[in-house]
Amino acid sequence: MTQPFIAPSLLAADFANLQRDLELINRSEADYLHFDVMDGEFVPNISFGFPILDAVRKHCQKPLDVHLMITQPDRYIDAFAEGGASVIHVHYEACTHLHRTLTHIREMGCRAGVALNPHTPVTGLEDVLEQIDVILIMSVNPGFGGQSFIPNTLPKIAKLKQMLTANRSSALIEVDGGVGPKNAAALLDAGADILVAGSSVFGASDPLEAIRQLKNSRQPLMA
Repeated sequence: MTQPFIAPSLLAADFANLQRDLELINRSEADYLHFDVMDGEFVPNISFGFPILDAVRKHCQKPLDVHLMITQPDRYIDAFAEGGASVIHVHYEACTHLHRTLTHIREMGCRAGVALNPHTPVTGLEDVLEQIDVILIMSVNPGFGGQSFIPNTLPKIAKLKQMLTANRSSALIEVDGGVGPKNAAALLDAGADILVAGSSVFGASDPLEAIRQLKNSRQPLMA
């Protein structure tokens, strides 16, 4: 059975020891590093931008999964692509011309991602599926780490999976918010391919083991 992709979220790292935490992720079984960008307008919080991105790229060996929780994301796509992003997610709710935005992300050599807030139905993506590589389902209201998982995320993922299958789309399903060992298997069973984990990784006593457990959520772990 295929293992999921794991993307630890930098938002939960120890910023007084950022290089240490990045080197830990390099040694882990993680597939991506999730990089949250917040502007204090689209979401009620401010995180980090290009200076941190530059610092991260010097030490991180994992592909960067950049999540733009910002208004008018088109203004910054070129800069994040040139700064080393492998995947760029824009929010459906923030894009007036989503088709154009996704096309531009791909033209910049990145995989195009669309993020959906908890209240946003998946059906709004049906007409742009050909331009999407990854769909990021928010399982908390975006803006802060450490929130509780919204249970309705599971049927939402299942509905999205059905829509992708019906349209023969190869887009991957990513989930972000309240993800951990207690719900990882259920998320994967519903159709998720990529798990974003912040507190459950960086808050664990053994982050490497936490990542390994998430990576092996579909099968019993050997002692």
